[in-house]
Amino acid sequence: DLFISIHDNSVGGKSPANGTEVFVMGTDKNSSNMEVSKRENSVILLEDDYSTTYQGFDPNVPESYIFFNLMQNAFFEQSIEMATFVDNALKQGPIVKSRGVKQGPLLVLWRTTMPSVLIEIGFISSSADRKYLSDASSRSQIAGRIFSAFENFKEQYEIGTDYTASSSPAPVAVPASVTVYK
Repeated sequence: DLFISIHDNSVGGKSPANGTEVFVMGTDKNSSNMEVSKRENSVILLEDDYSTTYQGFDPNVPESYIFFNLMQNAFFEQSIEMATFVDNALKQGPIVKSRGVKQGPLLVLWRTTMPSVLIEIGFISSSADRKYLSDASSRSQIAGRIFSAFENFKEQYEIGTDYTASSSPAPVAVPASVTVYK
């Protein structure tokens, strides 16, 4: 009923990038988001017979991303709501910097048939974030915050927020940092 993918983020070079971020399936054309998408999707090349498994998708070919632009995620609003709950929960620490909720054509989110989020819990390439990510107590805090976000999402879902196409869903507060394409 809900897909949650949890990752450590990383950037090469001397980038001072740090903090958490939450992705939903989308078509944001922001170049930094596309670079994250390409990096996340590139791991499929390590799989045996990836071209059959992923039906010809090649993360190194820009044309492969065209069909991401053509897809509409039926669970976009729910995904945004869950992502917002996660983002707000993670801001409570131990890594308090939020890089926000973003859209990205991430393969791991593409074929889900449910609300879905990809959570970057911090940058292993950042010494500050790595300190927390390597600490069992901090990881437990992060897991607890994600679980708390899930509980909030589940509570909203169970009180009758209806996202079916035949009804008018309750408005979802979309953070200003999220670009919405309809």
